[in-house]
Amino acid sequence: MSRRGGFPGGMGGFGGMNLNNLMKEAKKMQADLEKTQTEIAAKEFESTAGGGAITVKVSGKKVIKEIKLNKDIVDPDDVEMLQDLIITCVNDALSKVDSATEQQMGKFNIPGIM
Repeated sequence: MSRRGGFPGGMGGFGGMNLNNLMKEAKKMQADLEKTQTEIAAKEFESTAGGGAITVKVSGKKVIKEIKLNKDIVDPDDVEMLQDLIITCVNDALSKVDSATEQQMGKFNIPGIM
């Protein structure tokens, strides 16, 4: 008579994997994840717009660190263009942070982390 119920593979259904080993792996993954997050946060990402007339630097935490404007780009009669260039430049720098984060965090392959 075959036994019904329980988990396939015995040992709690982890395919024979020891629960302590599973916990060790989870802790190691968490430490690696935190290290990666710290490394990304410490980086700076830069973007330029308007042929180099505007430069924006942001941290890996998406904090704007610096905005540089070339004097020639400042035209009092065309403030809208300057605003658009700044927005474009900032959004591009933030997009670079997102891309780097996705690339680095993708190695962990944990559903729901991003």
